[in-house]
Amino acid sequence: MQFVSTRGQSPAVGLSAAIAAGLAPDGGLYVPERLPAARELQAGPTLADTAADLLAPFFAGDALEAALPAICREAFDFPVPLRALGDGDHVLELFHGPTAAFKDIGARFLAGTLSRLQAGKDRDLTIVVATSGDTGAAVAAAFHRQPGVRVVVLYPDGRVSPRQAHQLGCFGDNIQALRVAGAFDDCQAMVKHALADRELQAQVPLSSANSISLGRLLPQMSYYAHAALIHYAAHRRRLNLVVPTGNLGNAMAAVLARALGVPIGQIVLATNANAVLPVYFNGGDYQPQASVATVANAMDVGAPSNFERLRWLYHGDDAELRAAFRAFAVDDVTIRATIAAAHASNGELFCPHTATAVKVLQDLRARGAKGDWAVVATAHPAKFEAVVEPLIGEAVAVPLALDALLQRPAHAEPLAADYAALRDVLLR
Repeated sequence: MQFVSTRGQSPAVGLSAAIAAGLAPDGGLYVPERLPAARELQAGPTLADTAADLLAPFFAGDALEAALPAICREAFDFPVPLRALGDGDHVLELFHGPTAAFKDIGARFLAGTLSRLQAGKDRDLTIVVATSGDTGAAVAAAFHRQPGVRVVVLYPDGRVSPRQAHQLGCFGDNIQALRVAGAFDDCQAMVKHALADRELQAQVPLSSANSISLGRLLPQMSYYAHAALIHYAAHRRRLNLVVPTGNLGNAMAAVLARALGVPIGQIVLATNANAVLPVYFNGGDYQPQASVATVANAMDVGAPSNFERLRWLYHGDDAELRAAFRAFAVDDVTIRATIAAAHASNGELFCPHTATAVKVLQDLRARGAKGDWAVVATAHPAKFEAVVEPLIGEAVAVPLALDALLQRPAHAEPLAADYAALRDVLLR
């Protein structure tokens, strides 16, 4: 299988080259030249087995093909349960990995691919990643102390939760955290600039670990496939999804999984007050905006990168794309009220991001939505104790893996929201 840029100005490359590059030379995102034909799929005994079968067509003929089952076993070694809430509602819990966020899944898979591609290379690979809160910690954990790899993480100073910030700076060794005087969109723009800087790349080999990377995006299809296939086998009904959405990578993975034949029904997007996508899907122009800070900070994205991939999938046909999806924004007051009400009524605990999806599903049900639905739980509520605990009136138990990271000392260097400043760091 060959992979091309969403912008159509770069030559086709194999999977290994696309993963290693992160971003296409023309600044676009890599996508398959053509999607594999939809086929009848079955869930394997484990998530790793399901993933290996689902991803096999993308790896066929590539240098990584033989390693795919092992990469899946290494990456998917924790549960991703689909838990029933009652009356056809479910929650897909993706936060049981080492940093308590769904980003662990894609980051660990990417680490498995890049570690194999980097083996035997003379020069270290620098992975530069922008994070709105969870990606950076997941990437840092996945690549920590991995030979031949350096990780540089950029995050918006003061716009991630205290525990997220601690995670980002607690690794040391081959992990460098930079707190940027700006928003996530500034961090993302700087990373894209670095990846497109050919002069820099000649001196410092670079790759990406954001959801712009195929090595992050492709494995995220797996948990949707595993949950939906098991659900369909048991009930003969498709599973509809409400996906909290920032940079659109998690939702894009669900869209691709459905296109491959996974029995997924509707895919509805839930955002915070950064409403670029709801405005577009309600008929407005797609116009990236400066992001605004919210309590669901990992979704504080005003220019969602993966929108390029979504448009590619629908051949640039905005009418067809708008007809295929719905997107709804949830403000901070409503996010807080949803967290408090869920705990008061049935003891459920949701992080602010998951709460956006919970609220959207509640509204869909109120308007008569039928069928089986799952909200996608993207992070453990303990990562957002400053938001959640005052609302529920008690402490949130911290998962053991997260607690171990919080016990480590943490440090992050300040950085101006300026590409020249980042370039200087990368050249050190």
